[in-house]
Amino acid sequence: QVQLAESGGGLVQPGGSLRLRCATSGFTFSKYPMSWFRQAPGKERELVGAIAGNGGGTTYADSVRGRFTISRDNAKNTLYLQINDLKSEDTAVYYCTVAVENTRFWGQGTQVTVSS
Repeated sequence: QVQLAESGGGLVQPGGSLRLRCATSGFTFSKYPMSWFRQAPGKERELVGAIAGNGGGTTYADSVRGRFTISRDNAKNTLYLQINDLKSEDTAVYYCTVAVENTRFWGQGTQVTVSS
C-alpha cells in the first residue's frame, strides 16, 4: 500500500533553514508528480509546491518562491523540501502527498515552528 512518511521538522529561529524529507513506498515513485502542502494553526491546508515525476519541473506558491526548493531522489523513493530564510509565517505542519490511480495519499506531517 502507498505510504508516505515526513521527517525533518523542528523548532528553528527566523532566518534559519530546514530540510524536510518524505520517504515513500508502495508505488512507482518516479512515475508520479509529488507535492508539499502545509497547514498553519487555524488555516486551511495550502499548496507549497510540486515536482514532476522525473524531477524536471517544479512549481511553487508565490509566498515561498525563492526560499523553498523541492527535489527528489528517484533511486531512494524520497522527496525533499529545502526551506531557507524561515519566517514566522512558515510555522505549520508540512505534508507530502501523491495521487495514485485517482486516490490522493498523505503522510502524517512534520511540524515546523519558527520562533526566536
